[in-house]
Amino acid sequence: MTLPLMEKTIKAADIMDDSAPRSRGVMFLCLVGASQVLGLASVVLTGVWMGHYRGGFAWDGSTLEFNVHPLCMVLGLVFLQGDAILVYRVFRSEPKRSVKLLHGIIHLLALIVSIIGFVAVFDNHKQSKIPDMYSLHSWCGMITLVVFCIQWVMGLLFFLFPVASSRLRASYLPVHVFCGLALLAMAIGTSLLGITEKLLFTIMSTYSQFSPEGVLANTLGIVLVCFGVLLGYLITKEEYRRPPNPEEESLSVHFKTLTEGRSPTTP
Repeated sequence: MTLPLMEKTIKAADIMDDSAPRSRGVMFLCLVGASQVLGLASVVLTGVWMGHYRGGFAWDGSTLEFNVHPLCMVLGLVFLQGDAILVYRVFRSEPKRSVKLLHGIIHLLALIVSIIGFVAVFDNHKQSKIPDMYSLHSWCGMITLVVFCIQWVMGLLFFLFPVASSRLRASYLPVHVFCGLALLAMAIGTSLLGITEKLLFTIMSTYSQFSPEGVLANTLGIVLVCFGVLLGYLITKEEYRRPPNPEEESLSVHFKTLTEGRSPTTP
């Protein structure tokens, strides 16, 4: 191989090496953008469904107060919870302490919004004398909210304001990550149950005729599934994970040092 040809080959290889990370970065940004479009679309579709087809929103114990429930559940337990998980991928080069705070704050907002949604449905049932907690949807919803609360408290104690040893945190972290993904799947599955239940309660006679309300609600369900699948891909793909930083891991909120030989695994 002549020298000029070798130089051209080396330059071409360098260009390919430089372009590969850029293309992966562009793909990542496109996927993140698509996830946000799907998440916001799910919230908007829920708002349109409850606002246009179900009469709007109120806080007076009526059916209009019930409409607050699905909107808060989709906004809190699906969209905000999904974004709280995603911050570890979007801001993977930012200081971990800041990302932890953002992760915890968004989860707190999701919890507050979800509690408002739960209060709305229980208040409506009380005023309308409708039995509580008899359907599969309500059982799954209550389990999801309770586990979500436990997960948030455990995250505070283990990672944001750590009271456990580094070895215990390292052991618990895979469980915390798994539970986060499981909770997102549970929230979406419970939402699908709720969508079907609401449609059967309100438009059973016209649902099979592809009524506009039914089509809108079905579309909402598909959007929720797509949002969950896309987030699952972004969160589990290895190249999008936060790179390990031993120096950063060696510092905690209270300036403790790790003395047990290894740092917690990076989420």
